[in-house]
Amino acid sequence: MSDLFLGAPQQEHHEAPPPSRRSRRDSQEQRAKQKKHRRRRSVVVLLLALVLVGGAGFVVWSVFGDLFSGGGSADETVQDYPGPGSGEVQVTVASGDSGGAIGQTLVDAGVVATVNAFTSAYAANPAATGIQPGTYGLQLEMKASDAVAALLDPANRVSNRVTIPEGYTAKQIYQRVYEVTGITVEDLEAAAADPAEIGLPAEAGGNVEGWLFPATYEVEPGSSAASVLTQMVGRTTALLTSKGVAQDQWETVLNKASIVEREGKLDEDRAKMARAIQNRLDIEMPLQIDAINAYGLGISGTELTYADTSQAQPPYNPYNSYKVPGLPPTPIANPGEVSIDAVLNPADGPWLFWVTVNLDTGETKFAETYDEHKVNEAELREWQAANQ
Repeated sequence: MSDLFLGAPQQEHHEAPPPSRRSRRDSQEQRAKQKKHRRRRSVVVLLLALVLVGGAGFVVWSVFGDLFSGGGSADETVQDYPGPGSGEVQVTVASGDSGGAIGQTLVDAGVVATVNAFTSAYAANPAATGIQPGTYGLQLEMKASDAVAALLDPANRVSNRVTIPEGYTAKQIYQRVYEVTGITVEDLEAAAADPAEIGLPAEAGGNVEGWLFPATYEVEPGSSAASVLTQMVGRTTALLTSKGVAQDQWETVLNKASIVEREGKLDEDRAKMARAIQNRLDIEMPLQIDAINAYGLGISGTELTYADTSQAQPPYNPYNSYKVPGLPPTPIANPGEVSIDAVLNPADGPWLFWVTVNLDTGETKFAETYDEHKVNEAELREWQAANQ
């Protein structure tokens, strides 16, 4: 018998068979799937976090974005031209315009790239709030900061400066305005014929003479005739108001002041002349002032003749101050402030007459009696004879 069958049976011992190649491959694939799943889960978490942060940022920008963008829309970026610009364009800054309003005007005209660029430059320049209303000549495609500086430079202001001397009549004023601005005399006359349109007070009786204050005016391009006359009338009413003149006395003050303006040669004589005029009115003496007669005839004082002042029969020219007592029907010129002040504060004195005895220096002598006045007139005749 074989030894294999003898004695007690032996316990079997089984060793685990070596893993097959397939089982190892399955295990590796399982671990790879788990690792890939973890990576995918991490990416998802990261994306969710970014979305949350981005959403919060969008909310913050939506609420506070205007603080960073100068008040423009949230999606508008600040763009600016590099400058210096080219060509030329005129833009008008209206009274009361804010920086944003000016910026929009410049954007519309092609001067600056965006409103935000201009408002940023405006805020950065402390002097920008001093930009004055008016029309300006600027370039196209300017750097915003250069545009702000250009608006602050008076040299870029486009306007017609009209200076009206004291003592001009309305007709002379119309001609001066036409020569400087091109606004026609006919348009100015038509505007003057509409008292309500130019703010002429009722006390004027519909006549602008005396109410067009002599001063220097800036007339913007495109201004109407009515707007020019409105400025002048407004200056007169503002001055009378500031001096405390009762409104029912406005026309009377201007009437007297217009005579003083046309007759006075030196400012220091105007208060004495105002007193002499009032002294004549107080005793109902005809004013007998050549400037009044000349105005009524539409001629200069040097053209006035004896026949013009000595009408024998009525009806008299209402401006014939030798025949018609009292003040003329209207002022005879547009007086300045010095002449108005002379009427409001006349000098104390008994004078009834005056005559300029030296036409070069303007020296004027006053007299209480006619005999004194004749002596002064003789002095004038001597001067004229010596200076022909």
